[in-house]
Order: sequence, then structure tokens, then C-alpha cells
Amino acid sequence: MLKKRLSRLLIAFFLAALGGHSLNSSLIFADESAINIYSHRQPFLINPFLSAFTENTGIKTNILYSKKGLAARIQAEGIHTPADVVLTVDIARLMAYSNKDLLTPVTSKVLSRNIPEHLRARDNTWFAFSKRARVVAIAKERVSRNAIKRIEELSDPRWHGRICSRPGSHVYNRSLLASIIAANGLEKAREWATGLVENLARRPQGNDRAQIKAIFSRECDLALVNNYYYGKLLYSSDRNQRKWAESVLLVFTNQNDRGNHVNISGGGVVKYSKNKENAVKLLEFLTGEYAQGLYGEINFEYPVNPKVQPAQELKRWGAFKEDKISIERIAELARASQKMIDNVGW
Repeated sequence: MLKKRLSRLLIAFFLAALGGHSLNSSLIFADESAINIYSHRQPFLINPFLSAFTENTGIKTNILYSKKGLAARIQAEGIHTPADVVLTVDIARLMAYSNKDLLTPVTSKVLSRNIPEHLRARDNTWFAFSKRARVVAIAKERVSRNAIKRIEELSDPRWHGRICSRPGSHVYNRSLLASIIAANGLEKAREWATGLVENLARRPQGNDRAQIKAIFSRECDLALVNNYYYGKLLYSSDRNQRKWAESVLLVFTNQNDRGNHVNISGGGVVKYSKNKENAVKLLEFLTGEYAQGLYGEINFEYPVNPKVQPAQELKRWGAFKEDKISIERIAELARASQKMIDNVGW
């Protein structure tokens, strides 16, 4: 018993030395039925889901949050990792775990039923839990709602000096460009990216909130943003941020052809999990009707479960058709997308 305790203490000391966020002792000494979660999603966003899960199942959870470094951490911990489940916020981070062989395939009729095929890994090592649409925000007073219908139109010279964007290398834009490569081929995608850069009103900078603020301040008239940032600003406690949101409309593109590009939040069961059965139960719960409804209410994200309707606030922004290309294909094209972004200076 003493030898086992010393071994655990040495692991804890080693993990703390890795830097970032040191593990809470509850993760190391948690009871065997509890699920230990490594999360790229902030605790205040995921805690309501975990509380509901525990209330429904009696299974306790512990959570470790960090923006980055968790995949490397599990890799370093190896078979001694306390992690059972990984939760993350985009396809690029999910694929980082998959590429390092840190997730285990899951066989679950519930997950197969709740999650469409294009929103999960071919080998069932990871699954989407929510969708976020990459949309065009337009200045309500300066751009007609019908002025742009396809994402490809952002390269049109009529938008010269009128578009704002965060850097192209960010995973949201990299995934968007990957979807355009998939739809139109490398040459057409390069032409689009080149035209977009030529139409920028300023150097790519800031986050998606900053792009909406730039429209409000008349630095630009259009911007690429994820839909949920609009919701966060619209219901912000900061009156100025609410004004930013009120100055724009969201446009869902490509509604007459392939549909609007979406990215995902998702997760999977860690390869070395000591508690796989309960870990799978958590994944199944997150794709069920109650949890799927929470994604819209808490973070303005869209459900992946086709049986669940979007939250009322999301419905007010308009229904949209999504691009149903395999999200895994988007990840496979990430390298080509990044190379193109570097070449055109986005």
C-alpha cells in the first residue's frame, strides 16, 4: 500500500513539473467509479453538463482544464494517466489526440444513433457534441442581407477594403479554407484566399469578438466569425459589447448548394482509461436530448443530435443548411490549408 502511494505521489510530482496547470489531488486519488476529465473547454461551460450527468447517473466527475498541452500531458503520463475522457473545442485539437493514438474506439449504439456519420471519426475514437457555424457578419446599416450568398463571394473585388478577419492560421479559418479546398479544389481555393486577402480592410488580427467590434467602429463592413461569439456579445453584461452585436446581422452562406461550413466541439475516451464503461456513459449523456439542449442555452452552439431542435435564440437568427462534408476530411486537409494561408499572407 505504501509503495502504491509513493508511486502515485511521484507521478503527481512529475506531472506538476510538466508545467501548465498542476493536477488537483482529487484527480489522483479519486474513487474508482469517478470519471476524470481533461478539458480544453472552460469549467464554467462544462460544469452544468457534469452536474446534470452526476444527478442522472450518480457517477461523480473530476475535471482538469487547460487551453493547451493536455495531449502531450497524457502522452507523458502514459498508462499512469488518471484521465478517462478528453473534451475539446475543435476538430484540429481532436485530431491531435487521434494522431498521437491517445483515444480508444468506442462501440455504442447510442452514439451511433445520436451523432451523424460525418460528425464522428471513422474508427469511432472521437465524437462531435456540438456544432458552431462559421458565418459572415455584416454591418446592418451598410450591407444588404442579400448582398452575399456564397462564402466564395468574399473574394469579389466589390468588397475591396471592407472585410475583417482574425489571422488565417487560426484553426477556425484554417478549417474554413479546408472546406473550400474540399469543395472547389486547390487552384480555386487559392484564388479565393488571395482575393480575400486583397479585400481585407486591415491586417488580420484579434479574435472573433474583435471583428464584430471592428464592424461597429466602421473599420470594415463584413467579417468572418463563429456564430456563438455573436450570442456572447448580444447577451454580455457589458453594454458596449451588446451594441457591437446589435450593429450586425449574421449571414449563413452557400444555402443553395453545399451549405454553411461548421466546426465542432467533441471528445473521446482516453486509451489508458481505467474507467471506460462510465466514460462511455458520459459521452452518451452529452449526445442525449437534455445535454444537447444545454449546448444552445449555455454557449449558443447547435446540437449534433438530429432529433434535438436548436435553442430558441438560435432559431431567431435563422435556420440554415450545413455543409455535410466529413469533419474528418476537413482535418485531413488542414496541412494544405495552412500552407496556402502562409503563401497568400492571410
